[in-house]
Amino acid sequence: MATTTQSVRRGALLASALAALGSLTACGTAHRAETAAQQVPAAGAGARCHTSELRASVGRMDPGAGQRNFPVVLTNVSSRTCTLHGYPGAAFVDASGRQLGPDPKRTPGEPATVTLAPGRSAWAGLRYADPEVSGAHAATPAALLVTPPDERKPLKVRWTAGEVPVGGNASSVFLTAFEAGSGP
Repeated sequence: MATTTQSVRRGALLASALAALGSLTACGTAHRAETAAQQVPAAGAGARCHTSELRASVGRMDPGAGQRNFPVVLTNVSSRTCTLHGYPGAAFVDASGRQLGPDPKRTPGEPATVTLAPGRSAWAGLRYADPEVSGAHAATPAALLVTPPDERKPLKVRWTAGEVPVGGNASSVFLTAFEAGSGP
């Protein structure tokens, strides 16, 4: 009889240990599933901004030591939050849509992702040497085409700030990566 009682106790102890181990394993699985769910963003939240969801504008010129500096601003006009990461594409064009001068160069830097809630903006700096000071060949564009990162379709902004360098010495135009806000 003592052997049977001892066997029953061992069996019960083994069953309890297995049940406890099963509970711990289940808790760990539930915790991993919960953690994974927290890392997955909600559908549509934080996805990149598309051209159709943005409005482009060029802010007020901030002159400095023979330079012309402008904020190129993209504003989220959609009803969802989206992100921009990197540099805009940009090109000055004449009234017929022909590009004037080379593409702007990117200013070295480490781009950050900018999250735009509806109605919020991000800006990138556009700068070039004043053609009157630098002696570069100049032209007066009709518009600035601004292409959001990872998009192909540009937004057209009427250019009202006069001549820009399109060739010769000191004709480079530079762009910075996007930052939150509408300018410096």
